[in-house]
Amino acid sequence: QVQLVESGGGLVQAGGSLRLSCAASGRTSRIYSLGWFRQAPGKERESVASITWTGGGTTYTDSVKGRFTVVRDNAKNTVYLQMNSLKPEDTAVYYCAARFTIFGTYDDWGQGTQVTVSS
Repeated sequence: QVQLVESGGGLVQAGGSLRLSCAASGRTSRIYSLGWFRQAPGKERESVASITWTGGGTTYTDSVKGRFTVVRDNAKNTVYLQMNSLKPEDTAVYYCAARFTIFGTYDDWGQGTQVTVSS
């Protein structure tokens, strides 16, 4: 279906910023939306943000509203997650995933990128 490659993770101090990228290839014309998820050690994976591929509508989980912004560049088939005012609790592996219908599941996933926020 679609191949997804995340990049941009790293180590940052609390209050700092990072920008994650998710580059999509393959049958990108079939994408309805791309989502960002994260999973911290010992915790369940949680949804962070999403953006529709054509309309650009976005959603955010409450804990990142006002700090994270998701944008897309369709010309580059890439979605970005700008993360500002990072907190230690944002530490996790971040994944992007593709959904192909409005009510479908996220079927294609990237390999993830580690984000570590030090206090």
